[in-house]
Amino acid sequence: MARETKTEAPARELSDVVSVIGPGMEITGDIKCDGTVRIEGRVNGAIRATKSVVVGRGGRVEGDIETQDVVVAGAVTGTVVGASRVELQETCRVEGDIRSRRIKLDEGGQVEGRFQMGKVAEKGAASAPSGAAERSKPVTGPSLTSASK
Repeated sequence: MARETKTEAPARELSDVVSVIGPGMEITGDIKCDGTVRIEGRVNGAIRATKSVVVGRGGRVEGDIETQDVVVAGAVTGTVVGASRVELQETCRVEGDIRSRRIKLDEGGQVEGRFQMGKVAEKGAASAPSGAAERSKPVTGPSLTSASK
């Protein structure tokens, strides 16, 4: 006689979970998530995730983003804080300040706001040394390349 054996699927870590806000979906309110959030729809509110936030090409966020890693290909209006890194792809449109240890801006990406990198970004604006706001330079215009000319 064959015996039935049950095998349980290995437990997933919460940080491995990806929550998706799909195209055509709109969320009004703040999002707090363990793991990763991918936005292909629209979010009106702040997003906090323990691992990462990805704003796809069709994604729109009106609110602040705070996480470890951020990738933006869509539109964000608000402050973007990536404790480890922020990647701004060529199709992105960001209106707001960006703080991170590392920032990557692809050619064609559009940013209107200030960049803060390094230790100032790690500590956050509240504990930044006096004069830090004056040292970070605003970037305005259609893209970083045309703004720096």
